[in-house]
Amino acid sequence: MRFLHTSITVRHMDESLTFYTEVLGLEFERRRTIPENHAEIAFVRDPVTNARIELTHWDGKDAFEAGEQLDHLAFEVPDLDQFLLKVRTKGVRVAKEPYRLSGGSSRIAFILDPNDVWIELIEHPPSTG
Repeated sequence: MRFLHTSITVRHMDESLTFYTEVLGLEFERRRTIPENHAEIAFVRDPVTNARIELTHWDGKDAFEAGEQLDHLAFEVPDLDQFLLKVRTKGVRVAKEPYRLSGGSSRIAFILDPNDVWIELIEHPPSTG
């Protein structure tokens, strides 16, 4: 398993991108809408460590309570089904079963930690090279 990114919920995408790139010096990677989730995401990256932050704006959610900003942590797993089988035996709760987002090739699922923090599991398709 490999740690990929931390996702935080933002009120305004453009304002947040400006802060993370111009104030903190992170590099913009990509931005896209996810219609089926009613969300827009953007990734910024630390040029020194390559650590990534996913900025997530949920359509219609411009206000939230303190503590709601952490959206999820993301880990890459080589075999999503096998990993879920293993964690289920340890009593881990699965919040979303494996699925693909439209336009994507990776499979994803979400589990919950003991504090109800969402953990995204991403299985990338095998390389064809």
